[in-house]
Amino acid sequence: MNINRRTFLTGASVALTAPAIVAGIRPAQAATTLTLGHGAAPGNPRTVAAAKFAELVAEKTAGRVKINVAGSETLGSDSAMLTSLRTGALDFTANSQGATSAIVPELAALGLPFLFKDTEAATRVLSGAVGQELNKRFEAVGVVPLDWWDNGVRHLTNSKRKIATPADLKGMKIRTPADPMTIDIFEALGAGTAQIAFGELYIALQQGVVDGQENPLTNIESSKLFEVNRFISLTAHKWESTPFLMSKIAQARLGADLEAVKAAAQEAGILQRKLSIEKSGQVLEAFKKNTSIDVTEVDRDAFIKATASVAENWKKKPFGDFVKQIEAAARG
Repeated sequence: MNINRRTFLTGASVALTAPAIVAGIRPAQAATTLTLGHGAAPGNPRTVAAAKFAELVAEKTAGRVKINVAGSETLGSDSAMLTSLRTGALDFTANSQGATSAIVPELAALGLPFLFKDTEAATRVLSGAVGQELNKRFEAVGVVPLDWWDNGVRHLTNSKRKIATPADLKGMKIRTPADPMTIDIFEALGAGTAQIAFGELYIALQQGVVDGQENPLTNIESSKLFEVNRFISLTAHKWESTPFLMSKIAQARLGADLEAVKAAAQEAGILQRKLSIEKSGQVLEAFKKNTSIDVTEVDRDAFIKATASVAENWKKKPFGDFVKQIEAAARG
């Protein structure tokens, strides 16, 4: 089912203001219909996995639960969707780590510079004590993590010049998400930063509001950012999750079907991570073959050295012990 922001908000308002009426007119055998929102473009692994989740839920619940999927920021930015999730106006979101760290600050620590070499390493850490600690923090704000999908290893693009060392960033303004870790990383590298919603990023780059941005290769490809940023630097400066989240209000509505929905999320997550890894490799090869794109291998040691202070500063935060726990788990 295709839904837009207006119909979603109208329906959510009615559901929240008149639950007794809705319950009274619902047929005894009517399916429970829930909504999943995300910000990824068509073809993105997140988009494919979200559709798979809806399919699996219908299958595992014998049609008792139906999931409507709205992608491409149809229901607003990642931050707006998180607000809707916490109020119960939205039931699920495959969101961004940066936006989600606004409600669970500890989550941003997963993006410590050069902490994880790949998705498999990060997934291993999240499947253990670190993931359990994060679950507790999400529960405290009315949100239930169902899985940790992959948002990939992030790289830098710009419209000005090759960037191979931190010094090459001097004088540049880089768009970052509203994520304190990413902002700290690029400030440590000597760049200026600006926070712009992902849905507005292409135009901002096209108009020169910012010189560059950082994202996984799959996002750079699916949102066509390479069209306005031809210089791609393989910085691999951080890994990010895509937290797949459920509202506690939605959880209460599922009753006996809750475990089936959780299983569907896990299964869709396996697919999403697989597709994300595969797509990243395919996109990199395509970029290297594209003569209109300049792909640069960077001086990794120089970038690691320039950002070393970021982890030390984060260990001084109120949740510094958790930062240390993540670092130890990643290197264990």
